[in-house]
Amino acid sequence: MANPYAERWRNYRPSKAAWFWSCVAAVVLTMIIGFSWGGWVTGGTARDMADTAAEEARAQLAATVCVDRFMDAADARTQLAALKETSSWERDSFIEEGGWATLPGMDEPVEASADLCAERLAEMQLPPSGATADAPQPTTVQ
Repeated sequence: MANPYAERWRNYRPSKAAWFWSCVAAVVLTMIIGFSWGGWVTGGTARDMADTAAEEARAQLAATVCVDRFMDAADARTQLAALKETSSWERDSFIEEGGWATLPGMDEPVEASADLCAERLAEMQLPPSGATADAPQPTTVQ
């Protein structure tokens, strides 16, 4: 005894309209899955993501330079103590006013670099009182 469903499936011949709408449904379903769970993004979103990553990288680099310039200063110990005494929401202003966050050749500090620099400096220990500018200073890299 033959299975009636298998016989019906073998004899089925879809129309052109059925083929067309099946293809449309497959394309739409693929796009929904791709953009929802597959990690696909549009060109504009990719451009925005790249711009954001570039800005964050620029701020990280500027903050690293800021920490080095801060710690290379002759009065680094005094300035670090003053920074630690400053409230956390005013530390970026302290760094900007000191000029450490402004890179050479620039008029303004890189956006968000002063915050990162202040965070890194606040986590550092005060250098020994007899430390010279040539002595290596501990820095934290994040």
